[in-house]
Amino acid sequence: MANIITIIRIILSGALLFCPVLSPAFYALYLSAGFSDMIDGTVARKTGTVSEFGSRLDTAADIVFVAVCLIKLLPILNIPIWICLWIAGIAAIKLSSIAVGHMRLKKFVAVHSFMNKLTGAVLFIFPLTLRFADVKYSAAAVCAVATAAAIQEGYTVLLMSAG
Repeated sequence: MANIITIIRIILSGALLFCPVLSPAFYALYLSAGFSDMIDGTVARKTGTVSEFGSRLDTAADIVFVAVCLIKLLPILNIPIWICLWIAGIAAIKLSSIAVGHMRLKKFVAVHSFMNKLTGAVLFIFPLTLRFADVKYSAAAVCAVATAAAIQEGYTVLLMSAG
């Protein structure tokens, strides 16, 4: 059941591509996808169906959701170049962690830390702030949390692969 919920998030994310940005349909799909992200892990734990595949699927669904949101939101936002460079730096750190985990452990390593969950929460809230907050301040707050999470994730992967 949990994996079905995760697959639904991927489908909802894809459907977001066909909605006008910040429209009621966009927000309905966006909030539904976010809700599915909150419950899939809980369902897996409650039903005793936690698995490596489910963890990977959840990470893939998160990546799809974030990528779609970036595709939809970046063109309408007036984000300063320094925020774009910051986002690229966060992505580089995360990709480096994935590469190190794969090279050293011969598998895809997904770190489900508190900081990554917090990043997901503030990133999820970000589009909901667009009507009342200056985008550069909201984006900087998200980037600050995401940077801390990416660094922690990289450090965790290095520790995992050292021992």
